[in-house]
Amino acid sequence: MLVKSTEIQENFGKYLELANGQEIVITKGGRPVAKLLGIKNTFLSDSLVGLVPPDIDENEAKAERLARQ
Repeated sequence: MLVKSTEIQENFGKYLELANGQEIVITKGGRPVAKLLGIKNTFLSDSLVGLVPPDIDENEAKAERLARQ
């Protein structure tokens, strides 16, 4: 979803909730300048879909990574 920076400023709470389910690209002057992501959307493997070998279980990899933190 593309949203103007002024719209984000005026309705931040609304977009904060929407960010839990989708990526929001913030634009300024018609150009993308930032992304707003919910915490559920920030795990690295989520952006590597198709690049991670099929024999690796995503949930197992997440649990292992989080255990190391």
